[in-house]
Amino acid sequence: MINPCIVIPIYNHQATIASVLDQLAPFGLPCIIVDDGSDIATRHVLEEQDKHRPWVQVLHLPRRRGKGEAVKIGLLRAHEIGYSHALQIDADGQHDVRDIPRFLAEAGAYPEALVLGEPTFRGDAPRSRRLGRRLSQFWVWVETLSLAIADPLMGFRVYPVPKVVALIQQQPLGSYMDFDPEVAVRLYWRGVPIRNVVTAVIYPQDGSSHFRLVRDNVRLIWLYIRLFFGMLYRAPGLLRRERST
Repeated sequence: MINPCIVIPIYNHQATIASVLDQLAPFGLPCIIVDDGSDIATRHVLEEQDKHRPWVQVLHLPRRRGKGEAVKIGLLRAHEIGYSHALQIDADGQHDVRDIPRFLAEAGAYPEALVLGEPTFRGDAPRSRRLGRRLSQFWVWVETLSLAIADPLMGFRVYPVPKVVALIQQQPLGSYMDFDPEVAVRLYWRGVPIRNVVTAVIYPQDGSSHFRLVRDNVRLIWLYIRLFFGMLYRAPGLLRRERST
């Protein structure tokens, strides 16, 4: 038995968040939304959602601190309340909520595991995003000496809350788009099992992304350099683990 909640980081997605919550409502899960210093329009929308949806609570950050920081704050809040697992999903509508039961079923079957979304892309997916994911996938495989993590970037995943909170409290982690791959690699290094669930990624025609090609790729490159050297230190143990599976 698991006791899950939903964690949603949001920054200026006032046009999509109500629709996302409409789709989440039938699942009956409590939801923690962390507003990463959004504009006034988004704050007003979130206040309305908080007011009219009893299962939603909104945490407002006074200034933008990055998606990674927003997720960390949401996970810490989930831990304070006592949830065993947190399903992270984006506020922009790119994730297929119909797959939530499959994610939760995997978490229920493997409660100690990190459950990651393994994306399938339609023809509307930007070529640059596909290439970036392949590069990130390659480096994460090198850094773990394993193929266990099918996709390190997708923000559709289920965390075992006590394990990820212990990591957050003991290890500085990325504050922006670098958080998702770093937390996956470091949890793997700590012996947390990885489970992958295939799911579709949707790119709405009028959608917007806060991924900044230069800035965020520089952060990811620096992250992968640091993780590479961290792998060298851990290589003997990682190889033993891989041989035993």
